[in-house]
Amino acid sequence: MFPWKVAVCSLLAIALIPSSSEAQPPRDEERAEYIRSNYSKFEYRIPMRDGTKLFTAVYTPNTRKAKLPILLFRTPYSVGPYGLDQYKDRLGPTKEYEEDRFIFVFQDVRGRYLSEGEFVNMRPHIAKKKARTDFDESTDTYDTIEWLLENLEGHNGKVGQWGISYPGFFTAAGAIDSHPALKAISPQAPIADWFWDDMHHNGAFILPLAFNFFSSFGRARPEPTTEKEERFDHGTPDGYQFFLDLGPLKNANERHFEGEIAFWNEITRHPNYDDFWQSRNLIPHLKNISAAVMTVGGWFDTEDLYGPLNIYRSIEEKNPGAFNMLVMGPWIHGGWIRTDGDSLGLADFGFKTSKWYQQNIDLAFFRHFLKGAEAPDLPEALVFETGANRWRRFDAWPPKGTEPASLYLREDGALAFEAGTAEESPETSDSYISDPSKPVPYTQEITAKWAKKYMTEDQRFAAWRPDVLVYQTEVLEEDLTLAGPAKADLWVSTTGTDSDWVVKVIDVFPGRLPGEEDPAEHRSDDETPQLGGTQRLVRAEVFRGRFRESYEHPLAFVPGEPTRVRFTLHDFLHTFQKGHRLMVQIQSTWFPFVDRNPQTFVENIFEAQEKDFVAVTNRVHRSKEHPSRVEIGILPGAP
Repeated sequence: MFPWKVAVCSLLAIALIPSSSEAQPPRDEERAEYIRSNYSKFEYRIPMRDGTKLFTAVYTPNTRKAKLPILLFRTPYSVGPYGLDQYKDRLGPTKEYEEDRFIFVFQDVRGRYLSEGEFVNMRPHIAKKKARTDFDESTDTYDTIEWLLENLEGHNGKVGQWGISYPGFFTAAGAIDSHPALKAISPQAPIADWFWDDMHHNGAFILPLAFNFFSSFGRARPEPTTEKEERFDHGTPDGYQFFLDLGPLKNANERHFEGEIAFWNEITRHPNYDDFWQSRNLIPHLKNISAAVMTVGGWFDTEDLYGPLNIYRSIEEKNPGAFNMLVMGPWIHGGWIRTDGDSLGLADFGFKTSKWYQQNIDLAFFRHFLKGAEAPDLPEALVFETGANRWRRFDAWPPKGTEPASLYLREDGALAFEAGTAEESPETSDSYISDPSKPVPYTQEITAKWAKKYMTEDQRFAAWRPDVLVYQTEVLEEDLTLAGPAKADLWVSTTGTDSDWVVKVIDVFPGRLPGEEDPAEHRSDDETPQLGGTQRLVRAEVFRGRFRESYEHPLAFVPGEPTRVRFTLHDFLHTFQKGHRLMVQIQSTWFPFVDRNPQTFVENIFEAQEKDFVAVTNRVHRSKEHPSRVEIGILPGAP
């Protein structure tokens, strides 16, 4: 117990009206009735070490056979509905949690909804606290747990914590310098660093995510409130046209935000990876974690794929001997709870992967570490292999024994495991015109938000464009399984002074699949999709060329000069089946998922003006002197 701990606060008995401004998951009436019948709700204001009080809702089972663990959920998105007579319709990730019985605790983080204090996005961790009142998300979690242990009845002295997305960040941050009672945590799709999660990818700005999120979430909350922010109204479902009409990003304030979105202003003042962003990087601080950790992510999470992979790696490196495992499934953001996980777009994963995870992994993890239940058979890494549609178990991630290889861009759109010789590959290149007024769309879906299914989408719509380069292997004579990250190693040049480079790894299906009818005979009223020839996206990533030497100090291109650009595509585990091809597509726009690079170098890209946006000719070189390739890891043999 901290000697400076403030006095215990009293129980609140307030009746507040919950907000309905934000769409909620479909209400499960049977589940809601079960919770009302079997749980009692209490509301508290829990004091932190600096005196700030955080609003906390607690749901305790009405009957229990033994003392129960506490399951904590800290969020910036509201713990509502508020009021002792207003109940949530879900307490745990699944209804089985409620039936198994925990003491469920929900907390509005500092400065959000009914909690006091100032909210700070991705609040920096204070590694060396110089005063007893120095606080961060780690100490707020510690102080909350300390108060709960002293003031709640019927607990067994063990606490678990979980959360998806931003609550996943609070879960990971809360485990730093773990409270002794914190025995198990599950950061799920956790944010780790907003220069790679959500808002940026390799320095490129992720436009619809940042714009749409902060247009509502970013508005100030001068006083505690139960009301949620109103969603931004684009006035059209066509996000491509909306963001094209927006023009340079400086217009966002002039036309829509009027300078009122504080964090948007911070983003535009910090275009490079400076101290502002570095201080919000959670990865270096994941130390002294004594709780068991199960990090969960989705291969098709367009928001937070960097976070789970790198939080897992950092905890593994900095906490030797700790129980630390990774689960990666074929899911979108939070799909392991919010979807059945059997498909995404036209990609079919063969079975309900989310249900399997929920029934065999998720609750079993917490039951073991919080209730002393039998240890489930959990591997170091439980990873879904797309293309083969099966779960794989590994004792490390990326898997041991992965063999490095390179796929070289060759003449006539070929992609091969061997580089060309000087005779075969004289100084040559492939070129295209990159025009920011006609950017390549990232999806065929018409949406003003962001397309959830684009990460498995058929890429033929892009391959048909003249500003997309296409390279593919010969037909594979045997299955090819790739594991871990891929790395783009390109030699490029441009007639401009800046440009983006997008690399996509694609699984090309055979022209006609077994049992698939002749497309010429395919009836227009038959909704059965024709998958023959599909170019299914496996992994893609963008790189803002100005950051090729440093993310802190951008550098202009010299027009026409071959320049090396290297960057990493996030991990994946995918089998390209016999009879398929492996394709690589390269382009320089990916809109509006990525903001338009003006292709004229300006110090602060957020201050670019209309005149700075110019069409350029970009080249990808593939000679012996300047070879371009994608480095991959091949997983050999059967498991």
